[in-house]
Amino acid sequence: MGRQRAATPMRPLLGPFTDHPESVGETYAEHMAVALGYGARLLGAGCAAIVHALVPALFQTTASDAIRAMHAEIEDRGGQAKDTRPGD
Repeated sequence: MGRQRAATPMRPLLGPFTDHPESVGETYAEHMAVALGYGARLLGAGCAAIVHALVPALFQTTASDAIRAMHAEIEDRGGQAKDTRPGD
């Protein structure tokens, strides 16, 4: 967060890859690792939900438990993230 951006001719090209990670105090690689981890967990939760749809006795709370856990982790990150979508 206290990092100073280097002024380079590549900055306009790098911005889409680095602006948001920097806004939450992470490097591109750190942010990619966190995002991939959440994505993998969401895929697992989605698969559990699909199996649950077919056989309701299986994975009764797996997807909702995973989502609650991820939500708590994101909230615990201290509101570091600023929504950088246009118009917000």
